[in-house]
Amino acid sequence: MYRLKDYYEILNVSRDASQDEIKSSFRSLAKKYHPDLNPDDKEAEQKFKEINEAYEVLSDPDKRRRYDTFGHAGVNGQGGYSQDFGGFGDIFDDIFDIFGGGFSQTSSRRRGPVRGADLRYNLDLEFMEAVFGVEKEIQIRKTEQCETCDGTGVKPGSSKETCSKCHGTGEVRYAQRSPFGQFVRVATCDQCNGTGEIIKEKCTVCSGTGKEIKNKKIKVKVPAGVDTGSIISIRGEGEMGERGGPPGDLFIYINVREHEFFQRDGNDIYVTVPISFTDAALGAEIEVPTLDGVIKHIIPEGTQTGTQFRLKNKGIPNVRGIGKGDLYFTVEIQVPKKLNERQKELLKEFAKESGGYHKEEKKGFFGKMKDAFGN
Repeated sequence: MYRLKDYYEILNVSRDASQDEIKSSFRSLAKKYHPDLNPDDKEAEQKFKEINEAYEVLSDPDKRRRYDTFGHAGVNGQGGYSQDFGGFGDIFDDIFDIFGGGFSQTSSRRRGPVRGADLRYNLDLEFMEAVFGVEKEIQIRKTEQCETCDGTGVKPGSSKETCSKCHGTGEVRYAQRSPFGQFVRVATCDQCNGTGEIIKEKCTVCSGTGKEIKNKKIKVKVPAGVDTGSIISIRGEGEMGERGGPPGDLFIYINVREHEFFQRDGNDIYVTVPISFTDAALGAEIEVPTLDGVIKHIIPEGTQTGTQFRLKNKGIPNVRGIGKGDLYFTVEIQVPKKLNERQKELLKEFAKESGGYHKEEKKGFFGKMKDAFGN
């Protein structure tokens, strides 16, 4: 029996994981298994689908609550249970075989409208395009209604005829006798494939399918704040439906390229800012790059390399349009590689002036080391 995978296991999180933990794990896994980074890897593609499915449920508090209570039935079925009688199907199949197909599971009548298949498009974005949003024009290949026959599949000037075998019902019935009486088996008409109609003269353009494969350009509005793994859906831009059914949808999977300087974590961004050792020692007003350009920021005297500063609301906009993340910059003290004679003299003078301080610091450090090793 096929076992549905646990959504928590798919995202590698515990059942009491916070929304932030779930989101962080999803981003990491989505990037790892993204189809663009794993071309022609069917296993990675399947894993990517499972990750998105799991996140769709666990990121929604209501869906997560139903999943925790009822399992997969709570999110795939109706009202906390699933109308899946597959377990009885095998039993019924055995009974039908014994009685020569007296009953039929497919009480199929004339086939009705069928929704078209969904389409997928992978869209690569530059870092700044994802931050601020962008409008992109993409081109897809999809089936659309044949313009020559208006989707009927019939050659212009001709018309469809009622199926002579099923008389337009789309189904045929077979009566059979068994020790338990007479049974009627209902099956889809194999002459018209359940449509109830026959095309004698097919459209020469679409060969009777009523469809044409066309290239279509679509403008996609990407909202600010999207990230790798984000999905944009456009209703009605999938494959054409069957027998008057609605078209499928187009799903656009986002992949964001890395930036040369900025690193992203959720809606927060991180950047390293180099400063001189004199600015670090004396304090200074330095320039800090942000998403909106360079700004001035004062650092205090005695700032050490690796010190991190926070700029509120200077991060990435929330994709839902509510607030922004923060920007964190870490200073890195740059030591000059070349000094002129005057600079060297000044540094030597500085070292001489601060020699007592450094000796005490050095002595204190080595003293702690000796204590640690018991010497």
